[in-house]
Amino acid sequence: MLPNLPHTPAPEAALLSRPLLAGTVQAGFPSPADDYMERSLDLNEELIHRPHATFFLRAAGHSMVGAGIHDGDLLIVDRAAPPRPGLVVVAIVDGEFTLKRLAQTNNGLALEPEHPGYQPIAVGEDTDVRIWGVVTFVVHRP
Repeated sequence: MLPNLPHTPAPEAALLSRPLLAGTVQAGFPSPADDYMERSLDLNEELIHRPHATFFLRAAGHSMVGAGIHDGDLLIVDRAAPPRPGLVVVAIVDGEFTLKRLAQTNNGLALEPEHPGYQPIAVGEDTDVRIWGVVTFVVHRP
């Protein structure tokens, strides 16, 4: 089980700012590249909207491959983001952490996998479920 970790702001030296090229990269037919930089891009600014409530976790297992989340992927989790149906969440179910999509069903809320080999988890009186945080970004190595 993951501890309730305090967040300490990163020192300035830990910020990651890299050049952002102006333009885009075509995933279809090739396009001439632009030869100038638009600005510097800080991944903290782009990926972390609430620094004091944001944590990194590694995904384990295969239940969320349909959502593009693979074993070993790095998850950026915002504990202050409101969980809503349709979002991928980190939940504590009967004391164990799990990664699932929060869903509204005819019978109430459920935690649904994105792989046919796994079963949804009904959120009801018989199950101790707490939403720990909302996954805001996934860093996946191709």
